[in-house]
Amino acid sequence: MATGRADPLRRERILAATLDHIVEEGAAGVSHRKIAARAGVPLGLMPYHFSGMDALLRDAFTGFAGRIVGVFEEHLGGARTPAHACEAVAELIHRLAEGPRRELVLTQELYTLAARHPEYRDLTRIWMRHSRHLLEKHFDADTACQLDALIEGLVLHQALDNDTPHSRDRTLQAVIRLTST
Repeated sequence: MATGRADPLRRERILAATLDHIVEEGAAGVSHRKIAARAGVPLGLMPYHFSGMDALLRDAFTGFAGRIVGVFEEHLGGARTPAHACEAVAELIHRLAEGPRRELVLTQELYTLAARHPEYRDLTRIWMRHSRHLLEKHFDADTACQLDALIEGLVLHQALDNDTPHSRDRTLQAVIRLTST
């Protein structure tokens, strides 16, 4: 692993180390010292890549949000009919709920920051706009907004309530009920 000034992957390692740290200890525990040690970079080079802790967290969460939008694109991109789009949404919900716990933790940490700090609310708004835009390729704007909320809610419930998980059929039925007018 290169650690000199010419290391082209240093910034990406720092961002990955930041997300790893957040998953393990939460966003409140992030410090330049901890992230530099985790990423294997000299502490003195952190300001070269990020103007401060907020810039580091925003960039890390921006990359994470972009990856989740990619999951939306992957699931919704191939849908050609309203019925296929409903099935894609149901599959998306289960992919997000049953996927790596890391994604759930990062999502909730971002939402906690957004609840307290306007600059993170802006980031979540951009994320929501992207996901709604993808849903609007298959549903009207109001339905897309409601579906986005349903996705978030069901993912959280599915991930945290293992006692009463939704089957894919039950999830699909909820999506169909919401989208039928």
